Amino acid sequence: MWAFFERLLDSSMFSPHGICLLWEPELIWLHVVSDACIAAAYFSIPFALAILVTKRRDLKFGWVYWAFAVFIMACGLTHVLSIYTLWVPVYGIEGMVKAATAIASVFTAGALWPLLPKILTIPSAFEFRQVQAALEEEETKNRDAAQLLGQVREAQRALRESMTRLTAVVETAVDGVILFDAQARILLFNPACERLFGYRADEVMNRDIGMLMSNEERPSSAGHARGFATGEAGGLRKDGSTFPMNLSVGQAWQDGELIYVGIVHDLTTRKLTEQQLQQAQKMETVGQLSGGIAHDFNNLLTVIIGNAEFLSDQLRARPDLRRFADDICLSGERGAELTQRLLAFSRRQLLQPRAIECRDLLESMHKLLKRTLRENIEIKTAFGPGSIMAFADRAQLESAVLNLALNAQDAMPAGGHLTLSTELAAIDDDYRALHPEVASGSYALISITDDGEGMTPDVIEHAFEPFFTTKEVGKGSGLGLSMVYGFAKQSDGHVAIYSEQGLGTTVRLYLPRAGAGQSVADVPESEEAAPRGYETILIAEDDPFVRSSAIRRVESLGYRVIAAVNGKEALQRLRTDPSIDMLFTDIVMPGGMSGWELADQARLIRPGLPVLFTSGYALETLVEQGRARTQSILLTKPYRKIELAQRLRDAFAAAALAS
Repeated sequence: MWAFFERLLDSSMFSPHGICLLWEPELIWLHVVSDACIAAAYFSIPFALAILVTKRRDLKFGWVYWAFAVFIMACGLTHVLSIYTLWVPVYGIEGMVKAATAIASVFTAGALWPLLPKILTIPSAFEFRQVQAALEEEETKNRDAAQLLGQVREAQRALRESMTRLTAVVETAVDGVILFDAQARILLFNPACERLFGYRADEVMNRDIGMLMSNEERPSSAGHARGFATGEAGGLRKDGSTFPMNLSVGQAWQDGELIYVGIVHDLTTRKLTEQQLQQAQKMETVGQLSGGIAHDFNNLLTVIIGNAEFLSDQLRARPDLRRFADDICLSGERGAELTQRLLAFSRRQLLQPRAIECRDLLESMHKLLKRTLRENIEIKTAFGPGSIMAFADRAQLESAVLNLALNAQDAMPAGGHLTLSTELAAIDDDYRALHPEVASGSYALISITDDGEGMTPDVIEHAFEPFFTTKEVGKGSGLGLSMVYGFAKQSDGHVAIYSEQGLGTTVRLYLPRAGAGQSVADVPESEEAAPRGYETILIAEDDPFVRSSAIRRVESLGYRVIAAVNGKEALQRLRTDPSIDMLFTDIVMPGGMSGWELADQARLIRPGLPVLFTSGYALETLVEQGRARTQSILLTKPYRKIELAQRLRDAFAAAALAS
């Protein structure tokens, strides 16, 4: 092998290439310059490729560039040797360089062809410009899309705010809002409806709205919303009770479908106010008529009594005839007494009001009544703290108390207890809602309580009307309570009766306080200071108006309320709802179960259950009758909101101590 290279490198037998050119200078320099330029160009290319590859690390197929650089470098070297062989015949070296160049060229070409498809996929400048244009167009579209998206988001935000406001209006509305479709299926049921009908929203969703209407008010085609008309209707609560309501129905389109919006306004308070107003107007009309008759009748009685007295004087010699004249005179005087009571009812008597200490007045009346009433009537007094000053006519007030005491005696034919009590009281807006003719404010309260036979609701309704009486003919004129009513109204006061058959009667006489304005603020406590709670209260009350008022008051104190109309329903609710924390019950209810019996059975179901009783009677009176336990928590009707709040917390505290 070495001998082969020695022969290959031996140039002694060769002549320089210049001999072939006959050493012609022009040809010699032509080859030298041309080969030198080619060699210089070839040598520069590898340097450029080396700089490109080292600077551009991201270039694909970098090794190809290096192979191509070696190939070009070898090509340049062959041209340098071509110049050298013009004078020195080193053709062996030149051949070896050309062989190396051939190898490099073959390797480079062999590697390049397989890579050609991949190289062709490399984007060209034109394609880069197209891509750049597409990117710019896409950027413009993205910018427009972003702007459109911003507008959409703004619209969505405005829609959310609008929905939030609308939801807040619906959720906090005092009136009920019901949304239902053309098939009368309920789609929306706001919290006011939950309080009004007693259902939770999830209990009525997608059910027929006719379930909320009383049978006589329910449309015959209950499956179609068109059957519900705007106007007054009867609502049906979950507990089966009904109430008057005003239903206002409107139409709207949603997603191409017709929907209906019903606004429900509870008319219970308005109906009660109308009844009270009608009763007040009736009493006013009767009073005006009675007053007019009394004045004219007094004129006739004046003539009758005067002539009877004159005739009696003239018949002194005839005792048999004089007796008839005296009877006429006595009858006329009795008629004058009746007309005086009619004048009191019609509020046309002349009053002389002044400051009266109610405690002193009842103390003096206690002595008078002990001599007046039967011996089997036990008379007691109960006074509130502090001085209780009323502004009224003392003589008329004494007459009113006497009339009420005599009525109480008649209600206790076998004897009983009569309690005279006085305290400061306030008539607030809740009580005024039931009695719109009464002014809110602070009053001196005088109560006369008996444990007699009691009155029926029908008797209570007519008790203040002139000549209405439950006594036998000749046993009374029926003007006692009407005189009390007229005196209270003429004194800018109020009179109220609370009675239960078999339990007794309490008549409350509210009189203006002497030296006090007509402001509830005169009462020491304020409703803002009323203690609140979060527990669940079961209210058992048969009177719908009282029940509605109690529910509203208890809910306003933060409690959750479940209502029942009698003891049987209250026990059923107690068995099915473990969340109930307290029973708030009236003492006397229909259905054969009293509040005491309900409490006993409720505690069998739920031992230690707090119970708050309510009644129109004082606890002392009920204890004496054996109808209450001394440790019972009792709220006396009518009561103020702050009294209710305090008694609720007292009942919880008493139950906690007992446990």
